[in-house]
Amino acid sequence: MKLSKNLSLNEVIKSNTATRLGILNTWTEPWELENMRAVAENIFQPIRDHFGVPIGVSSGYRCKELNKAIGGSKYSQHMVGEAIDIDADIYGKVTNRAIFNFVKNNLEWDQMIWEFGDDLEPNWVHVSYKRKGKNRKQIKRAYRDEKGVHYKVL
Repeated sequence: MKLSKNLSLNEVIKSNTATRLGILNTWTEPWELENMRAVAENIFQPIRDHFGVPIGVSSGYRCKELNKAIGGSKYSQHMVGEAIDIDADIYGKVTNRAIFNFVKNNLEWDQMIWEFGDDLEPNWVHVSYKRKGKNRKQIKRAYRDEKGVHYKVL
């Protein structure tokens, strides 16, 4: 099943961790699938169309069991199908920084996170989108220190 022209449902729910741990990473509510479709159409597809190259998805929908297994936030928008992690390094045709800046300057979005990396390049870009309600356009940066993972609002 396609969620948008260039993004399949399988790409959004695929998880090596889920496979390894025997977790069935699937949604339970129809609105979760509609949220995934909205993210695909309003975030992923405009990025893909703009750059004209394949764009990698490192994480999309996560059931609660998978989210817990990977140490995700208990409030993660991944669990309701509203978030996608994009990693341009998978194909190497465009940079994560270019994707971050394109989304920031051209799309409607709820939250964007410059995930780890350094000042020049994130390791990947987290983007969420709400099909209902207001999109906050909140930008954060994820970083690690000796006490764990933290998020700084920019």
